[in-house]
Amino acid sequence: MTEFTEIASGLRFPEGPIAMPDGSVILVEMFGKVITRVLPDGSKQKIADTPGGPNGIAVGPDGAIYLCNNGGSFSEVDFLGLTFPGPFNPDNYIGGRIQRVDIASGKVTDLYTECDGIKLRGPNDLVFDKQGGMWFTDHGIRQHRTSDFTGIYYAKTDGSMIKEVIFPTESPNGIGLSPDGTKLYWAETHTGRVYQATITAPGETTPFSPIDPSGLLCGLPGLQLFDSLAVDGDGNVCVATLGLQTAGITVISPDGEVLEQILTGDPLTTNICFGGPDNKTAYITLSGTGRLVSMPWAYKGLKLNFV
Repeated sequence: MTEFTEIASGLRFPEGPIAMPDGSVILVEMFGKVITRVLPDGSKQKIADTPGGPNGIAVGPDGAIYLCNNGGSFSEVDFLGLTFPGPFNPDNYIGGRIQRVDIASGKVTDLYTECDGIKLRGPNDLVFDKQGGMWFTDHGIRQHRTSDFTGIYYAKTDGSMIKEVIFPTESPNGIGLSPDGTKLYWAETHTGRVYQATITAPGETTPFSPIDPSGLLCGLPGLQLFDSLAVDGDGNVCVATLGLQTAGITVISPDGEVLEQILTGDPLTTNICFGGPDNKTAYITLSGTGRLVSMPWAYKGLKLNFV
């Protein structure tokens, strides 16, 4: 198993890491309902309280943090010493939303709660393109005998435009862009698939259908589920993989070949980002055990837009 450096522990389901230029990592604590800065020495600073369910975050063109807030789609469940996202509890749900968070003041502003009259259910992850627009996923909600079909969205940071670009999708989670910005990738949790679409203009893609084989980048055998993802400098899609035997990071080439699976030992390995010198350090959130760890990255690093 790969050796990791533990940076911080005691986090309440960490997600959405952003490696900052000063060496810190900003992340959410989904069940702590906060955005936290983790300093290189492992100490923590609260940036903002974020009621609901903070999920993916990204730095926008104005230097603010943009947040996918799932509204509290999951309850906190402790089982066998691990923290799991449990069943939906409507009493704790405030509605899905995209929010802007001022890093200096901690002020949180709602940007979007619906698209074309349809409520956002459980926004999960987002990524900015070079034009300053954000792509994001809506994971949806599973409740009793029902499960949402949701989509992939594109929006502007000033609150003036949101549109659904791809529909339907099944539990879309992580989302990322190829290094040249021409490919959009997203992972579906419960199908264990990574899909792709070609970007033709900001906020536009070629037609996508879940039954068109050309839209499938990769799927894994057995009970292996996908969480969030990042794309590295070689164009590899590095997707957090949930499971008991193969939990960790699955590295998938742009051609759909599984290059390797980096095992972490935490069945709730949820996200990865790149930072450090030449962006050759991978930071990984181990949400089941509440830890942030790092490791040297063997491939090319990639700096996200606006970080």
